[in-house]
Amino acid sequence: MSTVDYPPEPWDLRGHGYVSLWQVPVSALPPLPPEVKPLSLLGRALVSTAFVDYLPGGLLPYHELLAGVLVRQGRQVGLTITDIWVDSPSSRAGGRELWGIPKELADFKLVHEPTFTGTATENDTVLADAHVRKLFGGVKLPVPVQGTVLQTLNGALARTPVRANARIHLARSTWQVGGALSWLSGRRPFATITATDFDLRFGPRRA
Repeated sequence: MSTVDYPPEPWDLRGHGYVSLWQVPVSALPPLPPEVKPLSLLGRALVSTAFVDYLPGGLLPYHELLAGVLVRQGRQVGLTITDIWVDSPSSRAGGRELWGIPKELADFKLVHEPTFTGTATENDTVLADAHVRKLFGGVKLPVPVQGTVLQTLNGALARTPVRANARIHLARSTWQVGGALSWLSGRRPFATITATDFDLRFGPRRA
């Protein structure tokens, strides 16, 4: 167990997110929990990457970079987070011990306006450098979006519900990746959205 304190679940968070979608050959994916399989079409899986700025006013303020794979377990569809970094020791410890999310620590530089730029660095290695530009006016989601994060925790599959509401904009992005995200090198996202002023509830984990 970690010696770092962290809040109990659920975590109610708020902030801004910048999400890109990629098509990646199944053979190039990092390891997934043994209980899940990637959702794929013609040998390609759907991968999501995101920079997130969790703001004061939520349970924890911190920055985050993640990559996840859309997966299925039986009839259930969810997201398995394969790579993730934060700049909060409390978030790192809580993510690992509450939900099995393999958070590591990194340094971040985020600028939101006039266009978003985000850089995450681990031990002087650039993990990701992203530039995101909104295309046109956004829309406030009429109802919260719900999903499930599927991770390995204590040797079993952990299912954690996520519920979020936000103002969504279509966007364009460019990403440069390195370090542990090198499995995405040489590829480009096919779609990007921004999720501004979101409210998010993560957890509690289902038995």
